[in-house]
Amino acid sequence: MKIKRYFILLFLTFLSLENFATHIVGGEIFYDFLGGNNYRITLKLYRDCYTGLAPYDDPATIFIFAGNGSFVDSVQISFPGSVTLPTTINNPCFIPPTDICVEEAIYKKNVILPPIPGGYNIVYQRCCRNNSILNLISPGDVGSTYMAHIPDPSIATNNSSPHYINFPPIFLCSGVPLNFNHAATDPDGDSLYYELCDPNTGLDAVCPILGIQAGSGCPAIASPPPYPFVPWLSPYSASYPLSASPALTINHQNGFMTGTPNMIGQWVVGVCVSEYRNGTLIDVNKRDFQFNVVTCPNLPVASIPQQTQFCFGYNVNFTQNSVNAFTYHWDFGVPASNTDTSNIISPSWIYADSGVYTVTLIINPGTLCADTQSNTFYIYPLLAPTFTAPLGECVNNNSFDFSGGGAYLGNGTFTWNFGAAASPALSNQLNPSNIVFNSAGVYPVIFTVSENGCTQSASDSVDVYPKPTALFGLSTTAGCALNPVQFIDSSISPAPFTYFWTFGDGNTSTAQNPLNTYSAPGAYNVSLVITSEHGCKDSALLPNSLNVNASPSAGFSLTPHVTSIAHPDIAMTDQSSSASGCSVFWGDGTSSSTCDSMHHYTAVGKYTVMQVVVNADGCYDTAYSEINIQAEFFFWIPNTFTPNKNELNEIFKPKVIGVHEYSFLIFDRWGEKIFETDDSDNGWNGCYKSQLCKVDVYVYKITFKDDVQNDLHQYIGKVTLLR
Repeated sequence: MKIKRYFILLFLTFLSLENFATHIVGGEIFYDFLGGNNYRITLKLYRDCYTGLAPYDDPATIFIFAGNGSFVDSVQISFPGSVTLPTTINNPCFIPPTDICVEEAIYKKNVILPPIPGGYNIVYQRCCRNNSILNLISPGDVGSTYMAHIPDPSIATNNSSPHYINFPPIFLCSGVPLNFNHAATDPDGDSLYYELCDPNTGLDAVCPILGIQAGSGCPAIASPPPYPFVPWLSPYSASYPLSASPALTINHQNGFMTGTPNMIGQWVVGVCVSEYRNGTLIDVNKRDFQFNVVTCPNLPVASIPQQTQFCFGYNVNFTQNSVNAFTYHWDFGVPASNTDTSNIISPSWIYADSGVYTVTLIINPGTLCADTQSNTFYIYPLLAPTFTAPLGECVNNNSFDFSGGGAYLGNGTFTWNFGAAASPALSNQLNPSNIVFNSAGVYPVIFTVSENGCTQSASDSVDVYPKPTALFGLSTTAGCALNPVQFIDSSISPAPFTYFWTFGDGNTSTAQNPLNTYSAPGAYNVSLVITSEHGCKDSALLPNSLNVNASPSAGFSLTPHVTSIAHPDIAMTDQSSSASGCSVFWGDGTSSSTCDSMHHYTAVGKYTVMQVVVNADGCYDTAYSEINIQAEFFFWIPNTFTPNKNELNEIFKPKVIGVHEYSFLIFDRWGEKIFETDDSDNGWNGCYKSQLCKVDVYVYKITFKDDVQNDLHQYIGKVTLLR
């Protein structure tokens, strides 16, 4: 990008400005209210008239759209003739370029526009701009659109749009500060706000004109707004439209434009003046124009910066931005005084009284290349209003009091602007009270003091905290006495908050989702109060009373509580009351739906037996008791058995209780192992290899450890198989 700019700079330095093409170089459109429903539309167009004479539109077609975008009418305005704008500089040290020519044509037409919702948009479009413009992409293909807005009658009636007073200079000297008053006037006395802005693009070379002069295939009616902005070439933009240091700026309050361009060429610049009435935007007059930056060698320019601070006291420090200045002479404008002067670069002066003074700076006084500039300075006592915003309040029942202070005489005008959300929104009291905001938020507050033609403001903001919304529900539709009831919070708040529950039985809680156990049946009123971190509260009451039903009473007895594994049968006797259903959980993984029952334990241990009873309302109660099944060792074995004889003595096995690591072996008389098991419930059926053994005497070997002492036991003996 730097290389590109370098070659552009060389190219423009050695070529005359006569190579710039002839095209539209600027314009604006505005209107004046004439009474009744009559308006005068004024279109100002500026074109490059140095090379060629491409004619102005005759007629120029103005399009009128309703605020919703629908087409209303087109207005043809005959060409009124044009004038060539002067390009001279009132300074003998520099002769302005002769290859720059700008013509101005002012089209005017009266129209009748009755009030309609949304108002009107007045539009003119044209093609094209100069190919040599440096801050746009393909500038020769970029057209222009100028638009004005007549507001909705509910916003403003009988309005006239603001008019710019002066047309900007046609050319600027590179390296020389620009000091141009770009102010506008408003016939209605509305407030004006100035800013650099994006020009709107318009038509192209294919269809350069609309209306009755439109070419074949081109639309006769423009498209409705909105319209796109011109395509800026990086790094340029609406806020940085040309290469300058310091950058081009415009004072938002008075429209004074300053900046020092530092690159020759042609540049498109857009300026908007926005019209406000009672704080509401009514219309924007967007003007765009073309600055021609040229080389002005050795041009002396006297420059006093425009006054930007007012009512700052009597001691003034003056500065200047003059160019090619070697000597200086200041006159501070005190009437009937010859001593209010200075010859230094940046002097100071203390004024004896308030007033309006014309300050004059002459650079290089007494020489051919002297230059003079005068600026008006308004000197008044220090005006510095202040206030401290009150502490924030909750939106419900909020009421704010304000107190104005600061340095001012106190006999001027105390405007307070609290915004549209406040009641009242405005106040002219010094210390207004009982200001109420209708919704939560952070609201800017502006305290403005006007005195001696000066206006200064102080701003701060107040916090209006939102009201939380308390909401809650139940995990069940009804409660049960002696059973916890779960309350579930569903409150809404943008910030953390605290809880206070009242359950209607004298109990309270500060938990978010508390449990409460009601000791007796009945109807209870439950409420919740939530408090935000800013102290804002809300409460909620359960819509209907909480019905707490009676609960059954669980109870049972066990016989015995302590026994051995040799006698592991436990009897339960139900002692519950007011129950319609009962379940028993024996603690060993088994359960029963009968509470008068017998249970057989198969392993040593301590077991917690739980009884759960429920009534017809779904309320339940539980009871618990302990069972201790202790270890006991027992061993007995017969000496004969009769397999396949009868059902009482067909299996040979020992009876063991309270053993582990069990092993049971059978051998025939020759020592061959014919049976083996490690399961104390298994026995020998008298068979070997699926054949019943013969009547004989067999040897057994049994080993195990007892559960009582964990001792190892071994038994070897004989058993007789009979048939």
